Amino acid sequence: MEFGYFTLSDNHYEGNTRDANTFVKDLTAEALYADKLGMHSAWIGEHHFNSLGVNSSPEMVLAYIAARTEHIRLAPAVTVLPLHNPIRVAEQWSTLDLLSGGRVDFAAGRGYDRREYLPFGVSFDDNQSIFDEGVDILRKLWGSNGERIDYKGKHYQFEDVRITPQPLQNPMPIYVASFSKPSIELAARLDCGLIVAPFAAAMSFGGLKQVADLYKESCAKYGTTPKRLMCSYFTHFADDAASEKAQRDRQIRYYKECVIPSFPGDPRTAPPSYRYFIDMVERLHKVKPEDLTENSVLIGNSARITETLKKVEAAGFDEVILYFNVGMKPHKMVLEEMDRFMSEVAPNFQGKHQERRAA
Repeated sequence: MEFGYFTLSDNHYEGNTRDANTFVKDLTAEALYADKLGMHSAWIGEHHFNSLGVNSSPEMVLAYIAARTEHIRLAPAVTVLPLHNPIRVAEQWSTLDLLSGGRVDFAAGRGYDRREYLPFGVSFDDNQSIFDEGVDILRKLWGSNGERIDYKGKHYQFEDVRITPQPLQNPMPIYVASFSKPSIELAARLDCGLIVAPFAAAMSFGGLKQVADLYKESCAKYGTTPKRLMCSYFTHFADDAASEKAQRDRQIRYYKECVIPSFPGDPRTAPPSYRYFIDMVERLHKVKPEDLTENSVLIGNSARITETLKKVEAAGFDEVILYFNVGMKPHKMVLEEMDRFMSEVAPNFQGKHQERRAA
């Protein structure tokens, strides 16, 4: 099992004096450090208008990282595809794949915050079908081998289009970020890999094993081969009761101040494809520090975190991307926890990180 660095650039905290420019530079430095530590990938989120996060251009950050590294894979977490023309998305990430030597892991999702859609003039209520067409276009353009294609959909229509350059990887790895059964089935139908959040998997399906089973069953249904399975985990080291309490409080602050204001929580305004968020928001309103379990967060010493991740590995997951910089955690502390993870936890798992760390 491999391990990656993950951030949504959350900065929407009450009384926060940390400016966005400084935070984006910190996150970029952390991703570069992930490469030095032997991590497999860097997953950089896209958010707009500080509705939750402050990094709006993961493709630019990852291009910067690509120029300064040779090994780490480069991934958006995720590209909010309905906000962008899929032709332009295909061009941008194909170019990055070429210049990075074939290191892109592309991931797409719909997002969940209506406020990010309004200024772009894109329908939040109709974003499921916009997203479906967008992923279909990406697959066709990246798999065209430079041939010109036509497309006639509900949201996108074009003729005689080809993109240059073509991606170095063929096929380009594509992942769908999922909180729901329809997204899992979409990933299977479109022959994509899958990324899930354990806390959402626990609320919606019961756990990661159930998600893995549903994905594999859906692939069988659509006649596709299951691709890589990934999940993200909030990660906090704690060696005593006082530090564990501080970390749990940090995580609850993230839920209360960043996540709840962003998620669709009003049944009167949430589109049908987001109704499962209503229950999720209700649960997050009630969550207490002592309620945090291994279904949502890695908290504890190295042995405890390793024990949880062994269960994730047994459920069939190929990679875990780790969210260290959450809840206003200081940059220096993040770097220390990243180093500790790769020194004390990662060696308990087989993967390319073993060779990278030794080198």
